[in-house]
Amino acid sequence: MQADGAGFEMAIETAVMASGDPAHLVRAGLLDRFHRLRMRSTALTSRLSDEDMGAQTMEDVSPSKWHLAHTSWFWETFLLEPYLPGYEVFDPRFGFLFNSYYEALGERQPRAARGHITRPGIAHVMAYRAHVDGAMERLLETCGEADLERIAALIETGIAHEEQHQELILTDIKHVLSVNPFAQAYSEVLPPPAQPGPAAGWIEHAGGLEDFGAEANGFVFDNEGPRHKAWLAPFALSTHCVTNGEYARFIAEGGYETASLWLSDGWARVQAEGRKAPHYWRGAPGEWREFTLHGEQEMDLSAPVSHLDYFEASAFAEWTGYRLPEEREWELAARQFNAGSARPMTPDGWLHPASADQANLFGGVWQWTRSAYAPYPGYRAQSGALGEYNGKFMCGQFVLKGGSALTPPGHIRASYRNFFPPQAQWQMTGLRLAKDI
Repeated sequence: MQADGAGFEMAIETAVMASGDPAHLVRAGLLDRFHRLRMRSTALTSRLSDEDMGAQTMEDVSPSKWHLAHTSWFWETFLLEPYLPGYEVFDPRFGFLFNSYYEALGERQPRAARGHITRPGIAHVMAYRAHVDGAMERLLETCGEADLERIAALIETGIAHEEQHQELILTDIKHVLSVNPFAQAYSEVLPPPAQPGPAAGWIEHAGGLEDFGAEANGFVFDNEGPRHKAWLAPFALSTHCVTNGEYARFIAEGGYETASLWLSDGWARVQAEGRKAPHYWRGAPGEWREFTLHGEQEMDLSAPVSHLDYFEASAFAEWTGYRLPEEREWELAARQFNAGSARPMTPDGWLHPASADQANLFGGVWQWTRSAYAPYPGYRAQSGALGEYNGKFMCGQFVLKGGSALTPPGHIRASYRNFFPPQAQWQMTGLRLAKDI
C-alpha cells in the first residue's frame, strides 16, 4: 500500500475506543504507543550519516530526512493544529516542504525534488520532531473526554501512517546504498543459515460465495472495506513463494529473452533497460549474489525471490504454466494461517527474506496478485484531506498481499491491500503461484 508519494497510500477507518476503558488509561496507552513509534523511527535512521539521510537516488525514493519530517508534519497538521488550543506551528514553510500529495492542503515540493531540500538540516528536523512530540503529550494530557474518541481514532491513523514510512525508510535507503560505488551495508547483522524446507505444495479451495474485506473489529484502512460477498471458482494457491533458485532457472532457460512470456509493456521495459535479472541481483548465472541491507551477500537459493516488478512476476508465472492469484483467492487461503507467526521486522534483525519465511503465507515478500487496485463494492472515500489517502490512487496499480521482511507487524493481516504500479521494483515484492482446479 503506497504511503504518501513513495509507495503505501491509505485512509482512515474510524477506530473505536474499547468500551468501558477509563479515559486516563486510554490516554496513557496512546501516549505509550506514540512514544515507542517515534523512537523506532529515529532508531531506524540512527546508523545513517547526514549525507545518507539527504540522498534521493530516483523519483520513487524519498530521503530519510524527508520521511522523519513528513511524519511529524502529519501529526502537526491532522492533530495538533485542529485539536491543541494555542499550538504554534514549528515552521510555516514546512507545509510546503513536507506535504506529500494532499491537494486540499496546498502546494508542495515536487516528489522528484525532495532530495533538493538541503535545508532544514538533520538537527533542525530532529528539533521539529521533538517539538511535535512535546505537543502531542500536551494534547493527550489536556484534551476533553468529548474529543478523546476522535483524537484516538486519528492517532491510530497516524501510528499506522508512520509505521508505513518506517518500511519506506528501509526500502528507500536500500536503494541509496546500492548505488554507492562501495555498496555500503545498512546493518552488519549476519544472515541466518539457509533452511531448505519441503517441496512446495498446493492449498486447494472449492471456491463459492464468500465474504471478503475487513471486519469491523479494530483499526483498518478504508480500502480494506466495505465487507462484501464475491464468487470464486475452485482454485489452488502454492504453499511457498517462488524462490531465488526457481527464478534463477527461469533466467537460465531464457526467461528474459522470450517475448511470448511477457506482457507488452513489460517486454518493452526489459528491452529498453537491457534487463537480465531482478533488481539487486549481482553477478551472472551460477554465481549470483544479491545486494541487501546487510551488504552484498551470497544468494540463499531457498529464500523467496524479491524486488520483482509485476511484469517479472507475470512472466515467471506464464513460464511455469500457472498464474498469479486473484487478491480474494489469496485472502481466502490466508485465513488458514496465523498472521502473527510471521517473522517480525526489528531494526537490529535480519532485514531481508530468508528461507525460514517460507513457513507462512505472511511475511518474507509482498506478493503480487493479478487484481487491479480498485474500490470494493460500496466504497466511498471520506471528505476532507484524509479522504485523499486511498481512493484517488485506485487506477493503474495492482494489489499485493502478505507483508515483507520490512513490514511492521500490525500491517500483516489477510485483508490488508498493499498496492503499487506494475513497474515498481524497489519495494520487497515477490510472488506466489496459483492455478485453477
